[in-house]
Amino acid sequence: MTNRIWLKLCAGAALAVGATSAAIAQMYENITLVNSTGYTISEIYISPASSRSWEEDVLDWDVLEDGQEFEVDFRRSENTCDWDLKVVYDDGEEAIWDGLDLCEDWHFELFYNARTGDTHLTASH
Repeated sequence: MTNRIWLKLCAGAALAVGATSAAIAQMYENITLVNSTGYTISEIYISPASSRSWEEDVLDWDVLEDGQEFEVDFRRSENTCDWDLKVVYDDGEEAIWDGLDLCEDWHFELFYNARTGDTHLTASH
């Protein structure tokens, strides 16, 4: 292999690694969830969008009362910005959001609409 081809291969590899590192660097180390639903949330699950399981409840043994906020530590090894979120209320009802971009947004507030029975989420950074 000539030096010219070798240099091109090395440069291409360096660009690929640099792009991946930039995406990982953009991942926030913590996200904040604010419960503005009027109800108690007993479980919160966050997993990579590509995962087939919800993994562990990040609240562990705690609950998130209405008006409280919870900070989730996100120093994970997954190389993705796309995450899914599931909250479970203390009565067992669930709300799920797919494909949240945690490289773009890091502050999420949950609201409940009693007329429609839906929980919605607002995201900001």
